[in-house]
Amino acid sequence: MKRLSLVFVCILSLFKVSSQNLKDTLTVAYAPAPPFIIEDGELLEGINIWLWRRVAEDLEIPYKIKTMPFSDMLGALKVGEVDVSINPLTITSDRIKEIGFTRSFFASHSTVAVAEKSSFQKIRQFLGAFLHMNFLRGFLLLFIILLFFGFLTWLFERKHNPDDFRPGQKGIWDGLWWSVVTLTTVGYGDKAPKTRWGKVAGLGLMLSGLLFVSGLTASIASSLTVNQLTENIENFDEFKERRVGTVKSSSSYDFLRVHFFKEINQYPSVIPGLEDLKNQKIEAFIYDEPILKYRIRKDSTLNKLQLLPIKFDVQFYAFGIKKDSLDLQKRISQRILEIIETTEWEVVLAEYGLTEI
Repeated sequence: MKRLSLVFVCILSLFKVSSQNLKDTLTVAYAPAPPFIIEDGELLEGINIWLWRRVAEDLEIPYKIKTMPFSDMLGALKVGEVDVSINPLTITSDRIKEIGFTRSFFASHSTVAVAEKSSFQKIRQFLGAFLHMNFLRGFLLLFIILLFFGFLTWLFERKHNPDDFRPGQKGIWDGLWWSVVTLTTVGYGDKAPKTRWGKVAGLGLMLSGLLFVSGLTASIASSLTVNQLTENIENFDEFKERRVGTVKSSSSYDFLRVHFFKEINQYPSVIPGLEDLKNQKIEAFIYDEPILKYRIRKDSTLNKLQLLPIKFDVQFYAFGIKKDSLDLQKRISQRILEIIETTEWEVVLAEYGLTEI
């Protein structure tokens, strides 16, 4: 009887140990986010994959890994369905109320991706500049000046110089021709005023034309470059009235919403958003700079997209931890800090084209 009881106690002990080990196995979730998390078939690689494996190995943490859509992963982490998210999560004041975070291991910015203009669009933009209101107004005023001085010269010259300034409607054309040739300094010499008052009118044309042409030149230059200046945007505020996209439930979406962007399209991941940008369904895609840069560089179908030299919304990446797992959070944070202080970490970042800001 004693022997049977001893066997029963041993079985219970083994069951208890087995259950405890199962309970201690962490559920680690991720969503693809190259270069931090890269899925290549069944192969997982990337900066965060490398970092988590090092941490788990060094701390002897048993875990099982599963993939989830980004927004679903955040929800599962908040309610405790997963223990750790190894995505490059941005630490925000809203998230930290519901999620624990490890020590930050990388800092970055948000930026703006836009589609390059085609040759046809650039030509159309250039030609459209000539229809700009400033240019049309300047051209109309120039024509009035030429017509006025041409008509005035014709009045003075028509009787004393009929060979150059013919009578009637043909003479008015002669005056306009002479004023255009004079103002443009072509100087054909086929027509010239000979009377005193005709020369005075010519002098008035030269002086007024000199002052006006400089202003008209500036107007034309402004018309030709206004659209180009619009494209060389140096502030994300320029996109507040445009159709923009970002990843659903991301910190970039929260940033755009808080800063009053009017039309924000949300996508489950980066690729669908960049595809819509390429197809001109949106005018800009706003998200984390290292992720956008890696995607555009690696995907040949996105080679018509470019990143603007705009950086805003500094972001600190960390692993997400289930709330109230303070001991686990502390242990992982300590190990992350030790790893990122090594040259090995710098080498890993360099392999994926990243450097610390």
